[in-house]
Amino acid sequence: MEAETVPDVTTEIHRWHEVLSNLPPALSEVEAIARITALEELTSAATAAQARETLTFDMHRRNSEAEDGVPSRMQGKSVGAEIALARKVSRARGSTLLKFSRSLLIDLPQTYSALKSGRTSEEKARAVAKETDGLPRDKRRQIDERMADRLAEVGVGRLGNEVRALAQQVDQKAAVEHLEKCTEERAVSVRPAPGNMAYLSALLPMPQAVAVYTNLKKSAASLIGTGDAGQRSQSQVIADLLVERTTGQECAAAVPTEIHLVMNDDSLVCAGEEPAWLPGFGPVPAGAARKFVAGNEAAVFLRRLYARPDDGQLVRMDSRRREFPGLLRRMIVIRDDVCRSPWCDAQIKHADHARAFAAGGDTDWDNASGLCAACNFVKELNGRKHLATPEKLIVKTPTGNRYETRTKPIDSRAGKSSAVDSEVEAAESKPGEVEAAEGEFDVTKRRRRPETSRAHGPPKKRRQPHDKPRSRRESSPVEFLFGEKICAYIITMPAE
Repeated sequence: MEAETVPDVTTEIHRWHEVLSNLPPALSEVEAIARITALEELTSAATAAQARETLTFDMHRRNSEAEDGVPSRMQGKSVGAEIALARKVSRARGSTLLKFSRSLLIDLPQTYSALKSGRTSEEKARAVAKETDGLPRDKRRQIDERMADRLAEVGVGRLGNEVRALAQQVDQKAAVEHLEKCTEERAVSVRPAPGNMAYLSALLPMPQAVAVYTNLKKSAASLIGTGDAGQRSQSQVIADLLVERTTGQECAAAVPTEIHLVMNDDSLVCAGEEPAWLPGFGPVPAGAARKFVAGNEAAVFLRRLYARPDDGQLVRMDSRRREFPGLLRRMIVIRDDVCRSPWCDAQIKHADHARAFAAGGDTDWDNASGLCAACNFVKELNGRKHLATPEKLIVKTPTGNRYETRTKPIDSRAGKSSAVDSEVEAAESKPGEVEAAEGEFDVTKRRRRPETSRAHGPPKKRRQPHDKPRSRRESSPVEFLFGEKICAYIITMPAE
């Protein structure tokens, strides 16, 4: 008898995707709840399948690299980054997913079985993996066996506490070593929050964290008790004290620093509605940005940046150095905002050559990418390739997949440029050697001797302290609107 043809699994998955995407709404409450339950179980099963395929991909890649003679310590280095691209998440998230998959299938078979059958959720499975991390494999499996019946019965928080207590019970030495390792990972980070706020997070040993918070709370209560808090609540006073004590400022609202606040002229000096942008952190409403610039009690410095009128991209800068110099690197960070790799939101650490300097890549605006340290290191592994223009980055992986990300124009008032795709095509044939588009402003690093730039004219003479102040009619729009406390540095960078 002829063997039955097995349908291609990927085709079958896409078929189910199509079915679920076009599923008509349920006709009753009972049917809707039944569907929600079934879809949740399907989500868990899909998570288990993804974990299995992730580990399978890791094994295949390591085997192929071993056959190619790659040293064992270098095998599988790019797996987490490729998983991230396939799942459209950051590189750090991809590495976390790879680690989770290994834990689930190798060390936690009961948790994997419960996830595969839909009896537990991905969030609970992650809690088990996280709280047993650092234990020997036999101890992890022991806890996995003992917690198997609790996976479907308790919530995520309680499950995590029970697993942590059991981990400390079965191997107290490993638990103490794990705590010491966590202490070494103490750090402070900042990330955007809704409403143009930000989360300043400190990962500290618990006694230190409690001491910091208790001290801030006690000081805030004292200010409120003496009437020195004004109309501020206790939480607001605590937040202000944190800023003042960590920066040394007398007032939390006065930030004496140069901030890369990117605004177009309409939003800065008129009633424009285009949001300003803090590179690496996100948008700020135009009105709030104007208020910050005009009302800040500390010194505010403005640095003028130029964008092409056709597509709103920053102008180009060139350098013959191996490392990107200060102003060029600063413009790269402002242009790319966060790590340029697809779906990576990490802060930029390296100004990188898309085409390696050793391979003839230029240290210029066209060949530059702002990357986090990890993405830059992964990029150098065999089989990966970056193709870049100022408007676009293409990442090619050893599996032949291609991922691309477009650069957000710094000035969104401009229209889309038709030259972008043609420049990228040219970069694919000769990466790093794309010429500037016709009509593009071409600016380079500043020189000490004054020269004339065709784009911006001769450098402007700075007013010396003994010069007479200009009249209001002679003042710039920024000075006219916001006063003399704003010091505007107009940077002109003549072509080499």
